[in-house]
Amino acid sequence: MSAQSIQNKVIENLRTVFDPEIPVNIYDLGLVYEVKATEKEDGSYKVFMLMTLTSPNCPVAESLPGEARAAIMRTENVSESEIELTFEPSWDKEMISDEAKLALGML
Repeated sequence: MSAQSIQNKVIENLRTVFDPEIPVNIYDLGLVYEVKATEKEDGSYKVFMLMTLTSPNCPVAESLPGEARAAIMRTENVSESEIELTFEPSWDKEMISDEAKLALGML
């Protein structure tokens, strides 16, 4: 399995994690800025993810990264994950995918 296929599977799994305040998954909501898989010596992968929250005072600030980590770790051949939380750039509604905007009635 290639790093790209691992990244694609991780993204697929991240689409099962929803922000409880907005009925859209965290990937299509635009909260995931980067997903990078790196092969380790044993052939498994470490996944790094850079993400944000809708606001620094987000009520799920404690739980959402953990849910994202669990989704990453459900990916076949992933043995390690690292999540970095950032607020630069800050999230805004323009980061929502067109598909999610349509589902939310924003298009």
